[in-house]
Amino acid sequence: MHPFIAPSILAADFARLADEAAAVAGKPDRGADWLHVDVMDAHFVPNLTIGLPVVEALLRSTDIPLDCHLMIEDPDRWAVGYAEAGAHNVTVHVEAAHDPVALAADLRAAGARAGLSIKPGTPLEPYVETLRHYDTLLVMSVEPGFGGQSFMPEVLDKVRAARRMVDTGHLTLLVEIDGGINESTIEAAAEAGVDCFVAGSAVYGAEDPARAVEALREQVVRASAHRGWTS
Repeated sequence: MHPFIAPSILAADFARLADEAAAVAGKPDRGADWLHVDVMDAHFVPNLTIGLPVVEALLRSTDIPLDCHLMIEDPDRWAVGYAEAGAHNVTVHVEAAHDPVALAADLRAAGARAGLSIKPGTPLEPYVETLRHYDTLLVMSVEPGFGGQSFMPEVLDKVRAARRMVDTGHLTLLVEIDGGINESTIEAAAEAGVDCFVAGSAVYGAEDPARAVEALREQVVRASAHRGWTS
């Protein structure tokens, strides 16, 4: 077992997405574990990025599992399409989903892992029972909508709470974090109990993106030695 690093293509060159995916593939078992894809609709968040046609094109261009983070209104209507297309993990926002329990079942039935994301200001406690139906909890450590923002350390209290519930068997899911993750912040997130780290500029801003993935994973392993991970 090793911690997951999920490079975010929000920081990649959108004109060369196939090449940018290849750039983080790295050596077997050393490169990116997931490729994080931010889908924004300019309604739920004040930005517009990509949608299902681009995801379908990426699926034809890479073997890295796609981690689709849907920052959109009405995910109950649109999310299953990403699962049906072949995305490995499809994450919706609890603030946008009308029936998150039913949506989780639909995503799983369509062949994907189901992820639930919470904004920095959204508390974890009201959604613990809902999370029993999910495979991934994505804790936002910036306000969703734009890359390059500064990490918000106060969200780590939610990570710690989720980690305790996973470790005690109250939840069975992977804890993911997204926003401002780089070489300066990743160790604090690892110590708090994160399993999967989304990193944009820290990977795609590096001279060697595949090596940047390895270096971030090595930092996590050192910072959370008690978990028995390997790099």
